[in-house]
Amino acid sequence: MTAIEVVIKEKNISYSEVANKIGYSAAYVQMLAKGKRKNPSMKVLKKLAAVLDVPIDNLVNKEE
Repeated sequence: MTAIEVVIKEKNISYSEVANKIGYSAAYVQMLAKGKRKNPSMKVLKKLAAVLDVPIDNLVNKEE
């Protein structure tokens, strides 16, 4: 599970709702959440962070 997916599930918000608020497709948001699209732009991360009300760091998977 990616960091983005964890936050979306914790916030109990749908991919469609997130997508509508950030101006991208639900399919794109789902690909980000499932890890099928890697390295979203800073612009996308900022929009996601604002909609989900979390710091950008919470949306980035950390390498261990």
